Amino acid sequence: MNQRNYFVYLHMQIVCITLLLLLNLIQYTCCSMIKLTQKEEIAMDLFWERGPMFVKELMDFYEEPKPHINTVSSVVRSLEEKGLLTHEAFGGSFRYSPAVSREEFGQQTFKGVIGKYFDNSYLRAVSALVKDEDISVDELKKLIKMVEKGSI
Repeated sequence: MNQRNYFVYLHMQIVCITLLLLLNLIQYTCCSMIKLTQKEEIAMDLFWERGPMFVKELMDFYEEPKPHINTVSSVVRSLEEKGLLTHEAFGGSFRYSPAVSREEFGQQTFKGVIGKYFDNSYLRAVSALVKDEDISVDELKKLIKMVEKGSI
């Protein structure tokens, strides 16, 4: 196979991967990107890693210097308002749990980025990665093999 045919083949594979990504992401209904502050990201990471917690328990996992408990409470309430956490009442306290998994949030965020920055074109997004050499030919080949095997 000459070099031109190889690049045509590679381009066709990228199109196939893009279509599969699109079909895989259509199942998620979140059309807008949920933006998190740095404090919200830290809290969500702790909930995803540790599971359900009270705010007081959450405080134990922050590194020094720990934020004030009122700050953490505000962050948790903000995450609940955004639909990322739910709560269960225990007396006068609430135990918070992630409403979405890290993977679901990542896919929703990815979909938002594609919509906002690539005009809802997964092909444009993948092409940008290839153009900027953020993804190597070897990584593309590996991705193509994964798609062909149905492991994505």
